[in-house]
Amino acid sequence: MTKLESKPPNTADPGNFFNEMSAHELERFLEFVSRFMAETQDALLLGMPAREVPIMVQLMRSHLRGRLETPSSLIDSSGLARGTAHRLIEEMVETGLIVKRPRTRSGKTFSLHPTRQLIDAWVNYLRRVKSLLGGAFGLSEDMDYFFGASYLATAAVAPLPVMSSKLNLPGGLRILLHADAGFMAMQKLKRQFEMHFGAEIEVRALSIDRLHQEIRNNAGRRQSRYDLVTCDVCWMEEMIQADAIRPVQMSEGGETRDLMDFHPEALSTVQRDEALYGIPVQTTPELFLYRTDIFEQHGLDPPQYLSEVLACARQLHGSARGLSGICWNGARGTPVGTSFMMLMADFGQPVLNLPRMGNGFRDQQLAADELIPMLDSNQALEAADFLVELLSWSPPNVLQMSWYERARCYADGQAAMGYCYTQILPMIENQPDSPGYGRTGYLPHPTAPGVPRSAPLGGWNICVPANLKPARIGDVTKAARTLTSAAATKLYIENGSLVSSRFSVCNDPVVAHGRPVIATVDQMARAGQLQTWARPAVPQLNTLVRILGEEIHTMLLRNKKPAAALRDAQARCERAMGL
Repeated sequence: MTKLESKPPNTADPGNFFNEMSAHELERFLEFVSRFMAETQDALLLGMPAREVPIMVQLMRSHLRGRLETPSSLIDSSGLARGTAHRLIEEMVETGLIVKRPRTRSGKTFSLHPTRQLIDAWVNYLRRVKSLLGGAFGLSEDMDYFFGASYLATAAVAPLPVMSSKLNLPGGLRILLHADAGFMAMQKLKRQFEMHFGAEIEVRALSIDRLHQEIRNNAGRRQSRYDLVTCDVCWMEEMIQADAIRPVQMSEGGETRDLMDFHPEALSTVQRDEALYGIPVQTTPELFLYRTDIFEQHGLDPPQYLSEVLACARQLHGSARGLSGICWNGARGTPVGTSFMMLMADFGQPVLNLPRMGNGFRDQQLAADELIPMLDSNQALEAADFLVELLSWSPPNVLQMSWYERARCYADGQAAMGYCYTQILPMIENQPDSPGYGRTGYLPHPTAPGVPRSAPLGGWNICVPANLKPARIGDVTKAARTLTSAAATKLYIENGSLVSSRFSVCNDPVVAHGRPVIATVDQMARAGQLQTWARPAVPQLNTLVRILGEEIHTMLLRNKKPAAALRDAQARCERAMGL
């Protein structure tokens, strides 16, 4: 047998060439090149010479990476002659494509940044080229080829441009944050935001209980130590009445219209009449999680009702080595107190005598008779009995579990179901080695029959302390608007966060790609399933949670019967409410 030898194609032979590429395909490619050049000139160059492209590319790359460009560095990296590059940069400044921002008070040195006009031109160019690629090469709308996502997507959120002038904040911007995964993404972007603001950023991150106390302590100081503080949505009424935070001033027009981009329930946590006491930065509902692979293996449907949660937990508990049925917050204090409040809501009863409104309850501006605790209700007893039974199908350490521990339990494959706030989901969704990665279903809370299903809304608002030095308020407010903007929210998600308070960011094709939980929460927001009333907006909420966290934990340790624990909790909560 003669050995066959492979030979490179004879590219000099036109006949051989057309064996590999049809005349029709070549014609389509030539048409693509022609249209590509036309799109480049029309959408990107805006009548400018093509030699500006290297400068544009370098400037945009540096902006997206948070790297500062000076005239010298931009000229050196452009690959052009110094005189030519300098002249082109000055022309782009004059035409509004590049902004010069002073680096010193004298204004003798400055940095260069793309303007909103240039950023929008690149985003538009990207969109048009992707559409052109689709038409030229037969890519369907459903194909996620990269650059980013579908070439027909038109809802992309543009990158954040720098501020035209630096923030005037001596000592830098001082922020008090909650130490969670969502805000860790913000800290990763610290350098980029420092470039945007032209000011240093000092961040202090605390655990939830220490953060609450520090905000209260800060309110008692003559002058605030922080420019911005992050408030849990359920603290807002307390902080407003304690005069710990001040209204955020929004100008008419664009800033006011921008508020319509926020999920309504998230926005409702900061609005009091016409005043806005903060800006939502994270919408983090608590979802019900289940392992899709385990449910499929056992032929189970995801639970819709609380009775089905018990049935599934009972069947799956111990079905594999080290596998519990369900994990949840059982630790004493705030964790189990919050769990019980939400479970009462799943049985259809808020912790207070809230008035009905639509498919839920009104939880703001309550009358005296609406502040009565409801721990002596039948639904409260059902919730208590439910938790007692759930203990049998839970991990051995469930009574020591708080938010992180229960998420870790599920992420490590030790529970088939669980509850989890979306801000902690990166532990699962960003970790390919987690057994739950790509195998997790997300649902609103299962409920009792006849109770509309909802996802209790948690999350954080960025607020301005009431005792902030007046000279800093204007620039601090600008910083707050930037840190909660759609562009900033998209940045957080691209750097590990899985939460958004904005419709536009949820609809961004790059954000939605590979992050199913974001689309799920957006659908819940549109369906009105994100609800705040499980934790009513009353100043005493933290006290109510603490009381429940003590009484319910004592009950789960079998040191009190459910009825006795609820009776004692009712009496203590009535005193806390001044009744």
